Amino acid sequence: MTIKVAIIGVGAMGRNHARVYSEIPGTEIVGVADINMQAAADVSRRYGGRAYADYLRMLDEQKPEALSIVVPTADHHGVALQVIRRGIHLLVEKPLAFTLQEGQEIIKAAESNGVKLMVGHIERFNPAVIALREHLSSGELGRVFQIDAHRQGPFPARVRDVGVVIDLAVHDLDIMRYVTGSEIVRVYAETQRRIHTEREDLLSGMVRFADDTVGTLTTNWLTPTKIREVYVTGERGMFRVDYLTQDLYFYENAVANGGDWATIQVLRGVSEGPMIRYAIAKKEPLRSELESFLAAVQEKASVTVTGLDGLKAIELAQALVTSGLDHRVVFI
Repeated sequence: MTIKVAIIGVGAMGRNHARVYSEIPGTEIVGVADINMQAAADVSRRYGGRAYADYLRMLDEQKPEALSIVVPTADHHGVALQVIRRGIHLLVEKPLAFTLQEGQEIIKAAESNGVKLMVGHIERFNPAVIALREHLSSGELGRVFQIDAHRQGPFPARVRDVGVVIDLAVHDLDIMRYVTGSEIVRVYAETQRRIHTEREDLLSGMVRFADDTVGTLTTNWLTPTKIREVYVTGERGMFRVDYLTQDLYFYENAVANGGDWATIQVLRGVSEGPMIRYAIAKKEPLRSELESFLAAVQEKASVTVTGLDGLKAIELAQALVTSGLDHRVVFI
């Protein structure tokens, strides 16, 4: 069975969606839409499907069964509702929507129309993150004390409608929930506008989980090199994930391994033990994400990242923005 798919928005990320769809067996690209007709035509020639400047015309003429929405965040709501009204399954690139209300309306519309809705939180499909979650779930770290996320890099010219919190920190907020299995109950943030003149381009954030784990987020568009890492510290040591290389490391606390943390802390403190670099089969996260989406469309699996997951990420990100602007702790 061949699934007819389409892409709305073929900027840098949208082109990647088209490329990956074209590589997945049993998938046919029937349409590519972008307000930049030249961009749509270029992608169409390379990966297939008819090019359109008007996505509504594409939906009505090509009638895709599933598609990716890869337009600016401010446009997610309007485009998604048009897609849902036509009964087409959709993957919306993160964040789900510009506001909580818009996200809620997208979710409600999808439920009412029996449409599969998935949110493109791509880091959930990073093999190193999946492995990290498995190791934490098995209790290998013991009690988790702290999770620290670093997501820094140069200013992206493509982003104009949101700040660094909505564009980047949503990744780490979602991953923190995913790997810890605990919900964030309060946040505090310091934000700055240094280069991005309309919205924040720097975040130093702190979050508290229901299980008393503490999380920190260091996020900006000011660092000249790209950094994508997360650290999880607990009783028996520390895990480190490098998102870019898909590597997972474990630094063992030699003293606390298998012992009672409170007693050992008093007697000897923390000692450095051996470091393990796990062998992880590398795979492009976007390929895994789109395969997961198509499996849900075909009723072969459940939706991996639900609309409610996407909504929670928006809620937490907006709480950080509010905290940064108002200089106060925000309770969730």
